Amino acid sequence: MILNTMRKLSLIQLKENQKAKVLEISGGKGLQHRMMSMGIYPGGEITKLSHFALRGPVTVRVGRSVLALGHGVAAKIIIEIE
Repeated sequence: MILNTMRKLSLIQLKENQKAKVLEISGGKGLQHRMMSMGIYPGGEITKLSHFALRGPVTVRVGRSVLALGHGVAAKIIIEIE
């Protein structure tokens, strides 16, 4: 029997300096297009660098880029960790 060890979370729930794979962007077409233009797309890898308290921005590394995403946007990025 093989157990599925993957966990689905939003980007906000990811711990600092932890890598994950993007599963989906649960927003409208506009948000999905904007995220993809920044290099965040389903199947891509993302690393959370920091998260400011009280619903502040979330900083992430995507490829060679470091991005700051608003709390609401980060909540719509569904990721998968092992």
